[in-house]
Formats: sequence, C-alpha cells, structure tokens
Amino acid sequence: MIKIAYHHLYAHPLPEGHRFPMLKYELIPEQLLHEGIITPANLFEPESVSEEIVLWTHHPDYWIQLRDLTLPAKEQRRIGFPLNAQLLARELRITQGTIDGARYAMQNGIAFNVAGGTHHSGSNWGEGFCLLNDQAIAANYLLNNNLSTSILIIDLDVHQGNGTAEIFSKESRVFTFSMHGDKNFPFRKEQSDLDVPLDDGVEDEEYLDLLRNHLQMAFDQAKPDFVFYLSGVDVLSTDKLGKIALSKAACKERDRMVIQACKTKGLPLQISMGGGYSTAIRDIVDAHCNTYKVAFDLYH
Repeated sequence: MIKIAYHHLYAHPLPEGHRFPMLKYELIPEQLLHEGIITPANLFEPESVSEEIVLWTHHPDYWIQLRDLTLPAKEQRRIGFPLNAQLLARELRITQGTIDGARYAMQNGIAFNVAGGTHHSGSNWGEGFCLLNDQAIAANYLLNNNLSTSILIIDLDVHQGNGTAEIFSKESRVFTFSMHGDKNFPFRKEQSDLDVPLDDGVEDEEYLDLLRNHLQMAFDQAKPDFVFYLSGVDVLSTDKLGKIALSKAACKERDRMVIQACKTKGLPLQISMGGGYSTAIRDIVDAHCNTYKVAFDLYH
C-alpha cells in the first residue's frame, strides 16, 4: 500500500493576505479521497522528529534558535513565516513524515508527504518558506542508519534547491540534481552536483526534452539505491512566481518520467510536494494530485 504522510497541522494559519497557499495541504488529501484515488488507510500521521536527527543535518546554533523561538526578526523575514510554537511543531512533523515515507518507500516502492520539499533551508539558515530541510534530514537518516549508501535527490521545483546543495556539497554519497529557473529565487545559487538552469518562458516540449536527457545523466552519475523527488508545481504557466510556462499535462508527464524511471530501476522513491503559487488554488491542487494519480497508476 502506498503510504502518505499528512497531519492537520500541515495547514498552518497565516496572517490575512499571506501569499503562501497553505490551504492546499487540506485540499490535496480531500481531493484524492473524493476522487477515490486513495482511502483513509493510505494516510498516516507522523510524530515529531527528534532533536538528535535534526542535528545530523542542521547546525546546533540555528536549531537552538528555532527550538527556543529566538530566531532574530531578520532571519524570520528571510523565512517568510512568523515563528511560533505551532509552526515549529508543524515543521517537526513534516520532517518526520518524510523520514517515515522513506522507510515506507523501502517496503512498498514509493511513498509521499503531502507537505515538505523544504529545499531552501541550508545547514544554518532558513529561507523561502523553509525552516528545516525535510529531504536532506531524511537522506542523512538513511545514511546514518546504514539503510542507503547512495542517494539521488531530484528537485524539479522551479526554484533551485540551494539549501540541499549546500548541505551535501561535501557528501559524495548524496547526488543533488536541480532543474530550475535561472533568473528566479534564490538569486544567490549554490552548486548542485547537476544544475540545469532554465530561461524564463520555457514551454512543454523543451522542458521535457531537457529533463529526459538530464534525468538519465543524474541516474548514471549518482548510481543511487534510493531516490528523493521534490515535485513542485510552480513550473505551471499559471504560477505567480514561476516564470516557466508548463501546462498541467506536461507537469504530469514530468512526474511520470521520474516515477517510471525509479520503478523501472527498482529504486525506492519518496516524494515531497514542494511549491505552487498559481492564482487559482484549484490549479495547484490539480497539479499536485496528478503526481499521486501517476504513482497509483504505476504501482497498482
């Protein structure tokens, strides 16, 4: 059975008019249940990740300021969310959800986290709506527990996975692959093992051709025994922050390419959802739900 991490804390209350579409975290599981793609048995509620596991990835000084809610105002602005106890509790559950998902993926081939994909968080900073880097923490969890020896992180959010790249810049067992808008946030990029910068306005055919070629390159170079996939839907033409012009059909085909490659190669795959900022919440939810539909088609 495909397992999906979800907790009601994922949909965190934000100030009126905030640009982050927090509502999507409620709507994704609701939509999947409504359409009969999943049943309640597919969903599980993660607990909170332990401090010890967080510290395998994040610097103690940064973690302590998060934990004690003493992060300076400037650093909170960089993150984009007001820091409070409930927000921290949310992050700790999201992170554990990705760890649990990685373990479920080893049993069932694939697993999801309704949230996560917090790839802008580096070893000692948070930014861009990311406090703790869930997939980086989960990758280190697998390495430190001898559950994996070679990990590939595929990041197809429209924004570079700068935090993930920085965290693993000196870790040869983790290969980071990011395909992202060249002129988009973050404006100071880190160096992934494989970066594919995209011009503004890239459309379906060019995007999928680039992905097809570089995806194979990433597998060839990484030789992974486990894969994490960040499937942000801010590549859609309707996205307010994306600057890329993909249709929903191309976004779905992107997901199929990644998921099919992992299934064909027999590689366990954990998927976190990443960003999406289309004006209409339906566009965001539909595109995210398509990722699940592809997986359930391939694994059933």
